[in-house]
Amino acid sequence: MTHHEWEALCDGCGLCCLHKMEDEDTGKVYLTYVTCRYLDTRQSRCRVYHDPYMMPDYCMKLSPRNVQELTWLPETCAYRRIAEGKDLQWWHPLISGSPDTVHEAEVSVRNIAVSESNVHPDDIEQFVIPTEEDD
Repeated sequence: MTHHEWEALCDGCGLCCLHKMEDEDTGKVYLTYVTCRYLDTRQSRCRVYHDPYMMPDYCMKLSPRNVQELTWLPETCAYRRIAEGKDLQWWHPLISGSPDTVHEAEVSVRNIAVSESNVHPDDIEQFVIPTEEDD
């Protein structure tokens, strides 16, 4: 797969840009509704993705070499799905032909996320996304 093809797999959901919290006892990683300050939550795209000098230290570029190790990637993530040998979802822009279907299918950060610029670091725990296992 070429670099361009790899980059085209990004569905624009922005979920990989959500801050994560790890349970110290279990090692389980939880996503929060808090995004990196560089994520444009309307477009679900990083504003500094192509500028390595602006990228935060905690930001990680996904690659074919590291994607299988990143267990926190959502099951909907195209990179994860391809690594697991699964097909892309109907709403993926490469399938639907539209960058908006990821938002229409409500699998993006649009309308649910808040920038870290608006959240005190001590309050991030209040923004943990509940999982089905927590119910």
